Amino acid sequence: MADAQQNNSNECVILLHGLARTSRSMQAMEQALKKAGYQTHNCNYPSREHPIELLSETFIPQAIEFCIQKYNPGKIHFVTHSMGGILIRAYLAKEALDNLGRVVMLAPPNTGSELVDQLSRFQLFTLINGPAGKQLGTGANSLPKSLGPVNYEVGIIAGNKSVNLLASALIPGEDDGKVSTLSTKVAGMSDYIVLPHSHSFMMNRPVVIDQTLVFLQRGKFQH
Repeated sequence: MADAQQNNSNECVILLHGLARTSRSMQAMEQALKKAGYQTHNCNYPSREHPIELLSETFIPQAIEFCIQKYNPGKIHFVTHSMGGILIRAYLAKEALDNLGRVVMLAPPNTGSELVDQLSRFQLFTLINGPAGKQLGTGANSLPKSLGPVNYEVGIIAGNKSVNLLASALIPGEDDGKVSTLSTKVAGMSDYIVLPHSHSFMMNRPVVIDQTLVFLQRGKFQH
């Protein structure tokens, strides 16, 4: 689906995994990006240990500096899964990146997750997901809702297949088992596509990887 390999060697892609995951969850995506000619940095950050603001202002600058020092890229792109998309939104809401390229967000809770609304009152939820997890609801304390529109190129891939029917029963409308398709959208996004995959492993699916490469190259998905 993606274009034939272009000369992407002067472009670095930073990968940001989701909540309670590690950089290992993004390895298949990273390998595909490398095969397409991109330089990469698969960022590992302690998603369960700190609030989103601290994670964003600490680990994204480190990832950017790594790319600059190692590759001196003309452009820096981002590919994110789930909460990783909220980290880059939080960072770019406050900081400018002169050589920012494009951002692909996979299943981001851009207006929060209704599932968090239902589960965050339980102590076990906080034990598993930490302080950042509690910030991902849709209520008055929702951090994603406080970030406003995006003013850079963002492509969003949402999923509409769930393997957790109990969780899906708590989420209105179409969902991927964690996030409703509607809540993945953000004002200012460049393109949007829904694919039949579930939340937790969509970053490994070939069609999701292909669509990510297409957006990085063209600024739009293959509809």
